[in-house]
Amino acid sequence: MSDNHHDESEHEGIQLDIELSLPARRALAIHELLVEKGIIGQYEIRERAELFRSRSPSDGAKVVAKAWTDPAFRQRLLDDARSAVYELGYTLTHDAELAVVENTDDLHHLVVCTLCSCYPTSLLGPPPDWYKSFAYRQRAVVRPRSVMREFGLELNEDMQVRVVDSTADLRYLVLPRRPAGTGGMSEEELASLVTRDSMIGVSEALSPQVASRA
Repeated sequence: MSDNHHDESEHEGIQLDIELSLPARRALAIHELLVEKGIIGQYEIRERAELFRSRSPSDGAKVVAKAWTDPAFRQRLLDDARSAVYELGYTLTHDAELAVVENTDDLHHLVVCTLCSCYPTSLLGPPPDWYKSFAYRQRAVVRPRSVMREFGLELNEDMQVRVVDSTADLRYLVLPRRPAGTGGMSEEELASLVTRDSMIGVSEALSPQVASRA
């Protein structure tokens, strides 16, 4: 066997010819240390990143559409979201719990992460830049109606607004209200009405009329 052979457990680290920023160098050093200690596999983070990039709001929309058409599933989703989404083939890639909060005719939820950008990426994909911004994280708590108004959502004054704070241990997903006039629509058609913003709570699901013009 050649002296140049390396056991699979050995590697020379990630070789890059570009100048990395200080945060990137720190992240790279932490990654290599975790691999060296055997805490994670060499390709585990890459695999998770690829899964992360493969997810999009269309995945969350399918969950919402299922809840709109199946009352038993809707209740399971509200009671134990992790198990419910697993029924549809979705495995949460983070250790945090997932809570689904339902919008009703009397109560509207708005999701924010006041500390950073905790977000149900397994169902929605990467968070939008505005969700991560300090302005949104601060104003959503203090003036939620004003924030929603900037997204085009004007709620009645008698509608209660509840802001929920996603954390490293608990991520929130909004189950938006089902639009009127959708009684004869299939799950696939309903899913097309569900937007990322409606599952964060800054807007509502699209009406069929609006969706047809999109």
